[in-house]
Amino acid sequence: MTEPRPARAAGAAVARGLVEVGAHPLALWSAFGLIHLWLIGYNLLGPGLPLGDVTLVYRFWVEQGLIANDWVGIDGPWVYPIVALVPMLAAYALGPDPYPVVWLVIVMLMNAGALLVTAGAGRRVRDAAAAWWWMLFLLALGPIALGRIDSITAPLAVAAVALLARHPRTAAGLLALAAWIKVWPAAILLAAVIGLRERARIVLATVAVTMVVVAGGLAVGAGASLLSPLTEQSGRGLQVEAPLTTPWLWAAWAGEWSARVYYDRDILTWQVFGEGSQQAAALATPLLAIVVLAIVALGLLALRAGAPEERLVPALALALVAALIVVNKVGSPQFGTWLAAPILLGLLWRARGGAPFAVPAGLALAIGALTQAVYPFQYGELLGLQTPLVVILTLRNALDVVLLGWAIVAVVRAWRSGATGAEHPPRPRHGTLEVDGPAGRARDREPHS
Repeated sequence: MTEPRPARAAGAAVARGLVEVGAHPLALWSAFGLIHLWLIGYNLLGPGLPLGDVTLVYRFWVEQGLIANDWVGIDGPWVYPIVALVPMLAAYALGPDPYPVVWLVIVMLMNAGALLVTAGAGRRVRDAAAAWWWMLFLLALGPIALGRIDSITAPLAVAAVALLARHPRTAAGLLALAAWIKVWPAAILLAAVIGLRERARIVLATVAVTMVVVAGGLAVGAGASLLSPLTEQSGRGLQVEAPLTTPWLWAAWAGEWSARVYYDRDILTWQVFGEGSQQAAALATPLLAIVVLAIVALGLLALRAGAPEERLVPALALALVAALIVVNKVGSPQFGTWLAAPILLGLLWRARGGAPFAVPAGLALAIGALTQAVYPFQYGELLGLQTPLVVILTLRNALDVVLLGWAIVAVVRAWRSGATGAEHPPRPRHGTLEVDGPAGRARDREPHS
């Protein structure tokens, strides 16, 4: 039986109304405020010590430098690139007691800047679907979305991908700066260098930012410590939440392989030890390098075959970022924040003729929700190897693998579309109008530069 026409018309009217509401800046920014109030409130008042790294580690590093003149990343090796000191120091502007509050305000302001770049400042929200997806993703991921150094790099990367098509040099500068805070944004930068015609501009902007950072680091006496983030992770074991750790986590649950969960006081993280875990940890880094090189090679083949950049770059960026999560012996919950930028890139570039990104967008929301279900709400239960939490974490890790697989398949499809000469919608030129979104509104598109 077919649906009555009046019912279909009413449904279409409701859909149009929702689109109109979603495209209104007041609705989007109200959601932004409510979501951040919730995330800030839970970080400050909720159980599970969601701001543990900020209050116990970042503040300690800053005070160690200010009081004892012993600066991490300058006077000795550090796990993070040197620019990570900047937001940590900035959060100390009002002293030690308000440190967590200032940190959260800094992250919120950076998220607001990234949302403004993505959504625009007009009477209607630009790229409303992408902007709303990011808000939902922050809510799904939970307090960890604001409570780590990754929370500083995420909005920088989001702003960069929103600018990448029109202002590639600015985008590259933001990504390079973010990579000097936490290395992962270099994956998106690499995808842009491979897939975009403006790669020369991107490389020059990256080199310029890097030269400024290196010069500044040398000026304050960092020296060889500038390269320490590349080697500091090598001695780590298998972290509890990492996808690679899943077999040993289940072995610990079952009492097999002499596996157990323990706290590494040198690295300040929970890890799993058992038969074969040390060998797996030793192989993890070279395996990650091999996977990344394989994805890069696949991207280069796709480029040579003539894959359209609007299809290749988002898929390649997501594949590289997902590989850094899946094939990694470190698996901190904040790694989920990395997914926002490459998926937003895919959602934004769909309007330019890119591939649909609904599947990875949905997977990322599920990954965020499962991550929050474990950390910080029930992290202690996971460490106690309670069955429901081990199952939830396993499902989250499985979805990470599925996401990586989807991204690799998308790169292959981009390759095939170039090799077969499949037609794609031409990108609009300056002064042309393009229908945008379900509401059918038209807007003037800027030229690709």
